Order: sequence, then structure tokens, then C-alpha cells
Amino acid sequence: MKIKSQKDFYSGLMFMGVGIAFAWGATTYSVGSGARMGPGYFPLVLGVLMAVLGGAITFKALVVETESGDRIGPWAWKPLCYILAANFVFGVLLGGLPGLGIPPMGMVLAIVALTFIAALAGNEFRFREVLILSILLAVGSYLAFVVLLKLQFPVWPSFIAG
Repeated sequence: MKIKSQKDFYSGLMFMGVGIAFAWGATTYSVGSGARMGPGYFPLVLGVLMAVLGGAITFKALVVETESGDRIGPWAWKPLCYILAANFVFGVLLGGLPGLGIPPMGMVLAIVALTFIAALAGNEFRFREVLILSILLAVGSYLAFVVLLKLQFPVWPSFIAG
């Protein structure tokens, strides 16, 4: 059987893999029933739906002819590395690394760093736009998580907040 759309085929496989992993992971929790859902019910249903969607996309890639075959181009290493680095730095700044003596730097600094590092993944970098976006994201996150949801985590570095 010939693959008629590489992009759809591999994205369908990815959806199936992630869906199966979620569904399998959800079986370690109490699933319950439709009337009395347990903590594993939603991830199980979501995983199954995602796997079915992936199967449909993969099937479509094998059956429906595309104009150019939707070939997959080369890996975009620069965006991949910057986005992964941004998420890693966000986690380290938010929670710190006690084993290495790095204290938590707080949510605001972590979001600003995340935004600036992720913005480097694109072809253009406009400092003013990234600064405005990072400030809006930090303020919005503070309002949503600290003020409205009352979550307890460091907002500022300990040497500032005390």
C-alpha cells in the first residue's frame, strides 16, 4: 500500500501513539462509569478518541490522493531546539534545581524567559513585541493562577520576595 500523504500518515501515527499511551496510562487509575467518573475516565476517553482520530488520519493518508504527495521536509532544528530549551528553562526557573543549588526564580521571571527564548525560534525577533507579550502573559498568569485559582507557588525570586 502506497502512502499518498507523508504528513498525514506520520501525524496520524503520532496521534495514535499519544492516544494509546494516554489510554494505557489512564488504566492505572480508577476509571469508574459514565455516571460516576473516576480520575482515569477522562484521560481514557480522550486517549481512545485521539487514537481513533489518528487511525482515521492515517487511513486517509493511505487512500486519498494528494497533489504533491505532501512530502515531509527537512527537520526544523532551530525552532525545535529553542522551543525545547524555552520549556526546560521555564521549569528550572519556576521550580529551581535544589540539587545544583539553583533556587526558584518565580513565575514572572520564568514566563518572561520562556517568551524570549521561544521568540528566538522564529525568523524575526522584535524586542518590543516580545517584551509586551511577556508582560501580558506574566500579568495574565498571575491573575489566573495566583489571584483567581489561589495556587501557592513562588511569583518572584526569593531574594526579592523575602
